Amino acid sequence: MRALLTPEIVPRLGLVLLKPGRELMSLFSGGRVLVETQPQNMARLATGRVPDARQPLAEDKTLEPFFTDERVIRAAGGLPGLEYWLERNISECQYPHSDYHHHERLTMRHPPGSMMLCWHCENKLREQTTELLEGIARRNVINWIIDTALASLRFNRERELSIAELCWWAVYAGVADAIPEDMATQALMLPVEQIPTVYREADIMPTVPATSILRQKASKVETVPEQQPEVLALRADPESPESFMLRPKRRRWENAAYTRWVKSQPCEGCRRPADDPHHIIGHGMGGTATKAHDLFVFPLCRECHDKLHADVAAFEQKHGTQLELAFRFLDRALAIGVIVKA
Repeated sequence: MRALLTPEIVPRLGLVLLKPGRELMSLFSGGRVLVETQPQNMARLATGRVPDARQPLAEDKTLEPFFTDERVIRAAGGLPGLEYWLERNISECQYPHSDYHHHERLTMRHPPGSMMLCWHCENKLREQTTELLEGIARRNVINWIIDTALASLRFNRERELSIAELCWWAVYAGVADAIPEDMATQALMLPVEQIPTVYREADIMPTVPATSILRQKASKVETVPEQQPEVLALRADPESPESFMLRPKRRRWENAAYTRWVKSQPCEGCRRPADDPHHIIGHGMGGTATKAHDLFVFPLCRECHDKLHADVAAFEQKHGTQLELAFRFLDRALAIGVIVKA
C-alpha cells in the first residue's frame, strides 16, 4: 500500500504532521515507513491512497491471443485459479445492465474465462453467450494473468509489468510456444519491417521470425516444462504401525518442497508476494514446542505474518479464520495440480 499525503510543517518544533485517514492507518502499523519526494508522474493524483499501477499490456489488443490461449490459462492455474482470484479481488457483480443485484456472489464460466456475478444475474445470464459477457470474461483473464505474472516474478501491483517481463514469465511457466510473433518482436526490440507496395525480386531478403529467435534463446535457459511436475505427491498407508497402537506417538509431517512452493505464492492477507509459509496456530493444531503439519499452511508476507501472531483474533476477523484460509489455499493447490496422488 502506498499513499500520497500533504504534510503540515511545524518548523519551530521540527515536526511534520500527516493526516492519513482511517483507510491508510494500517500503513503505519508495521513500524518504519519509506518517505520520498513526489514523483513527476504522480503530480496530478489526489491526496490519499495511491492506486495500483496501470497495466498498459491489459489494453494492448495484439496481446489478446496470448492471454486467451488455453496453454497460458492452464500455466497460470487454470479456470479454478481464475475463480479463486475473482473471489479474492472482485467484491461486486460485474454485470452492469441490471437494476437489482443480490448480495450473494458466485462465479460463472464464459469463454474465454469466468466472471463474478450476483445470484440474480447469474440465474438470468446462465447459458447465454454474448459479446458483452465475452468481453468481461476476457478482461478478467487478462488482469488475472498479469497479476499472476507479477506475483511469480516477486513484484507487487504497484509495478507496471513490461512486455519483456511477461515473455520471461511465459518462458518460466513453460508456454513460450504460445508467444505470438508481434509480442516476440516487441520483447526483443526488433525493428518493424516496412513492406513497400512494390518489391523487386533482388530486394527480397528472407528474415528470421522473432518467435524462432525467442525459442532459441529460451532453449538455452533451464525452464519448467509445459506440464509442470507436481510439487507434492501423497499416498495413503492404512496399515501404518502407529494405527495399531492404543496411544501412538504423534509424528509431525514435514515437506520442505511444499512449504518452499507455498511461500512463493501471493500473500493470503494482502496479495503481495509472500515471505513465509504460516503454520496454523490454535484450532487444535500443533502442540507444545512444535508446529502444525506442513500441509496445514498458507502464504503470508512478513507484515501480515507479524500481525497474525500479534493479534490472532483481529487478523481472523479481518481476513477470515486460519482454517478458512488454509482450506481455500489447499483447495487451490489441489485444483492446479500442485498436490497429486502418488
